[in-house]
Amino acid sequence: MEKITEKLLLEKGSPKTNKLEQLKTLNLSKLGLKLQDLPARLLSRLRSLERWDLSGNLLQELPRNLELPALRHLDLSDNQMEDVTTLESLGGLEELKMDDNLYVTVSDNYKLMVLLPNLRIYNGKDVSTTANHLRYVYSDNLRTRVVALWEKSFCLPDPVTAQKMVALETNFVMTARQQVKFGPSSVSDFTKWKVEIIAKEYLRSLTQPKEDSDDKEAAEAKENHGVTTPSKRKQTDTVMDAGTRLTPRKKQRVNLPSPAEESPRKSSLRLSRLQSLTPTDAVSTSPRKTSQPPSTSTRGRTRPETPRRSSKEEPKKDVSRRDLKASQLQRDADMLLTAKTCSNTQPASLKPLHVLQCHSKQDSSEDFSTQLWACAFQPLPDSSASSGGSRLVATCGGDSLCVIDCETGMVMKKYKVPGEEFFSLAWSTVLMSRAGKASAQHCSILAAGGKRGLVKLIHPRNNMAYGEFRASRKSLSVLRFNHQQGNFLFTGSYDNKVSLWDVGGVDSQYNFKVVRLLVLDISATPLHLCLPPTSPGTHLLTACEDGLHCYNTQLGTNSAAKRSKEMEITFPAYQKEDKDHDYHTVDGLSFLNDDVVASKNYLHGSIYLWSWSQTRAQRPNKKSRAVSAVVLAELQWANTEVPYLALNTCPGQAYIVCGDDSGRLWTYHVPDLHGNRLQSGKLVLPTEVLEWPTPLRSGGPLRGPSINSVAMDPELHYLVALSDKNMVIVWRREEST
Repeated sequence: MEKITEKLLLEKGSPKTNKLEQLKTLNLSKLGLKLQDLPARLLSRLRSLERWDLSGNLLQELPRNLELPALRHLDLSDNQMEDVTTLESLGGLEELKMDDNLYVTVSDNYKLMVLLPNLRIYNGKDVSTTANHLRYVYSDNLRTRVVALWEKSFCLPDPVTAQKMVALETNFVMTARQQVKFGPSSVSDFTKWKVEIIAKEYLRSLTQPKEDSDDKEAAEAKENHGVTTPSKRKQTDTVMDAGTRLTPRKKQRVNLPSPAEESPRKSSLRLSRLQSLTPTDAVSTSPRKTSQPPSTSTRGRTRPETPRRSSKEEPKKDVSRRDLKASQLQRDADMLLTAKTCSNTQPASLKPLHVLQCHSKQDSSEDFSTQLWACAFQPLPDSSASSGGSRLVATCGGDSLCVIDCETGMVMKKYKVPGEEFFSLAWSTVLMSRAGKASAQHCSILAAGGKRGLVKLIHPRNNMAYGEFRASRKSLSVLRFNHQQGNFLFTGSYDNKVSLWDVGGVDSQYNFKVVRLLVLDISATPLHLCLPPTSPGTHLLTACEDGLHCYNTQLGTNSAAKRSKEMEITFPAYQKEDKDHDYHTVDGLSFLNDDVVASKNYLHGSIYLWSWSQTRAQRPNKKSRAVSAVVLAELQWANTEVPYLALNTCPGQAYIVCGDDSGRLWTYHVPDLHGNRLQSGKLVLPTEVLEWPTPLRSGGPLRGPSINSVAMDPELHYLVALSDKNMVIVWRREEST
């Protein structure tokens, strides 16, 4: 065996360099290495190492103090590993091979999945769903049992002394290991190991010093929050093989289109090319409908009349005081940490390119009644400005979902589910494991749901609708993937609940598993779900018919009560409410950058830009949990009584777009949020209002419909808008000369 030296590491690693810190891959296989042969201090200099092959050695464990922050792939196959807990310091691992280690048990496999929070591929198979079940669902059930044992049979000594606490911990941990039973006997070693960790953590939590005096008020508010808020996290099933872990029928397609149906050039799939773009009447800076009928939205149900709010719910005096504080915070020079919103971008010149009717009933070109509800561009993880970004957009409405090439206007894929009405969709990237020793590959998937409460999972590249699972007994209103953990899917439903699901990855045969990790009781129907870009695993913003609420969604915490509403974000418009006007419905929500949020309260005629970090930093009212949004600017928008006209943002180009009920698109280019115009307290006018292109048909030009949804690709090469009259409108950016 060669001694591990800096010279040897440079010879065995790549790319070829004279600095250990620059190595990305390292092959130390078949060198007869043992634990004492691995110099932790020298190896920890490999700060950029991503792949490490240690297969074919004699290792029983790894150095516990090894620090390799960039390591993502580790091959320990064909060794003699016994103590897998020594891998805990390698928390960034995503793929691990442990084949042909005779002493590694099923319990050891489970320990690895818990110790390595990012592990997704284990011995060539996708284990993300099983791993997350162990990390959260299984662990929460063990924690519940450990706490119940403590409350039944133990208490803190009086007085608390170090000697008594040592004896108490020994007794409590030993009793917990013996009495807490859960899961199959084949993993009892793992269960006892995890119970010991939970018992020690719980005992420490009881004896930790209380909060500092500066945090006393926050602690009281937190305690009050747990008592007064009725919204609780629902317990998930306690059996690992619960009904939520579904295996779909292999390779079955959900009514996939015939070759003829796939052809986008069928006349029934699109309107005639825009022969005449007749402008509508000149756009006033604040269009006002003289008479507007009540909401015509039919998203799963008829919208009931908005209830009027009692003034007792939130005294205006308190609101004014918080607004004053908010306005003072607004003038703070350090208000926005993210002035990186592309201050050098220029306003876009957008021209209409295509109008399609690809969701028509029976492919009829006379169908102008099908409402289209959601659209999103396919994310390309490796895309850059030079590659042009994504040009594929998914749209849903009626009983179908389409994938459209924006440049050509071609409908690349179409999926129909008779009896369904799709209300929402979301893209994500998951891992597809492959047979043999082939590395897993990333693949883009689509999730879609609607009236039937089912989530459809689709792999468009392979033209495969590979499975479904029931997310609710009621209709689904919104879907949202966690952009940092692509297998985590939030679903909002008309039973006033939001659920977090781990949909895992897929294998080459399209097997998959689904586990529900979290249930949130919401006070009203969720219309939009937003995850903060920098912390998508800890908080969820829910735009509802009764306001905007924030929830703590961090998994693995000790108490289900922490899943109740953390705070409600209120807006200046609420002060203008009276018996005839209720502005609490938030039907538009999107992050403009890491900190700035754009939201709108329909009926109010404007869009708020506000700071997430500054708003969250405020102490919420103890009773109502309300905080005032720290408003940075107010953008002028249409006056309308039609709800569900969703806005969207393009962070890379500093753009906000929202349609109205006359087919127009209100665009706002906001490159510099420190600009004087955004600090003046006046309404900010739109950069441009794009008129409805009035496409021609046999019966004459079509009047502007309501724009239900809009989407932009990251470089704003294309803008897509969906109408309530079965039309997809594609706009293309014209390069400035």
